[in-house]
Amino acid sequence: MTHAEDPVQELEISRPPVNANLLIIFGTTLIAVMGVASITPAFPLMGLALGVPPGMISLVVISFTLPGVILTPFLGVAADRFGRKRVLGPSLFLFGFAGFACAFSEPLALIFGFSPFIMLLLLRVVQGVGAASLGSLNVTIIGDLYQRRQRTQVMGYNVSVQSTATAIYPTLGGFLALFAWYFPFYLSLLAIPIGLTALFWLKVPRPEHILTLRQYFSQIASILKDKQIAGLFIVSTSMFIMLYGAIITYLPFLVIAAFSANSFIAGLVVSFISVTAAVTSFLVGYLVRRVRMKIILLSAFPFVALGLFLIPFAPALLIILIPVGIFGIGMGLALPTTQNLLVNLAPIENRAAVMSLNGLVLRLGQTLGPLVMALVLASWALPGVYWVGALIGLTLIPIVFVTIPSQAGMQKER
Repeated sequence: MTHAEDPVQELEISRPPVNANLLIIFGTTLIAVMGVASITPAFPLMGLALGVPPGMISLVVISFTLPGVILTPFLGVAADRFGRKRVLGPSLFLFGFAGFACAFSEPLALIFGFSPFIMLLLLRVVQGVGAASLGSLNVTIIGDLYQRRQRTQVMGYNVSVQSTATAIYPTLGGFLALFAWYFPFYLSLLAIPIGLTALFWLKVPRPEHILTLRQYFSQIASILKDKQIAGLFIVSTSMFIMLYGAIITYLPFLVIAAFSANSFIAGLVVSFISVTAAVTSFLVGYLVRRVRMKIILLSAFPFVALGLFLIPFAPALLIILIPVGIFGIGMGLALPTTQNLLVNLAPIENRAAVMSLNGLVLRLGQTLGPLVMALVLASWALPGVYWVGALIGLTLIPIVFVTIPSQAGMQKER
């Protein structure tokens, strides 16, 4: 049993109630995916303006995601010990102010004596510190507030929001980049009102008994020995290596180079992935009533691999939307299913820590993806980026077969 800062009564109903908690969750999700998705269509223009080659522009992603690899576990512990909102609110504020400052990296570079690109990378590190907890805390709060079928539905809705945001941001960012490469960074200010809302209106349950630190870390160590956790962490890392390496970082370069498109068109193509992912994620909440989560997760990887493999063969701009959409279907199946399986395995006393470790592996995937694919690009050019990504997708099939039991994710009526 738990008690809330303001009591939150969880009822098993067909649809979750729309309230402040749900809106804060979705708002946090919107910000969590903003830091990369909104600026990647500007990468070609950014590289030209700052004198940075395509292989180096990936540092704009890596500098943002690397702080999450280091800090996410500690922020998860803090959220379990001191409360979700005490970590969430300040994180959103830091994200907003540092992201806005990135738009002024050129004048700030003159003040501090750095090159504009180095100044941008330093500000991205600070913004990444603010972003480190967001992608895990929103899922943690879903686990705190909802149970069983309703939790599965909200997970699906949340990934739909995430996918919708990653559909809108590249298009919006590409449009803003038509004016100047730094205009997409202005979007970061949206995090500030969401942070204020979380501080004043977020109401989440807390455990009745706070574990000692020894009990806390002992329980986490026990959970992490579960091979299901290990398998799901591998899935999370790999999915984000493919997404952030092959798609978010280098798909704009492919679209612009192959089809003579501008940053706005490149953003639209990247966005289409998220459109299909959003629709698919929304349907997962209904699909899980009839199909085990393991089967749903396994079905995601052929879509992911096929989509990546076919992207370099697209002969026209409209045709590339087909493999891009196929990849999006795979992402829409994999992300909510993985998150829901993880939340089911983590008790409330250290759910934030477990989900923050998932956030760590996500950040690891976001960090490794651009780096790995930059190395592939140097050896095999752009097509090799997508074929290596497809191979990664296929290797996840035997990993899930071995680590996830057949009965995982079975839904029972209450």
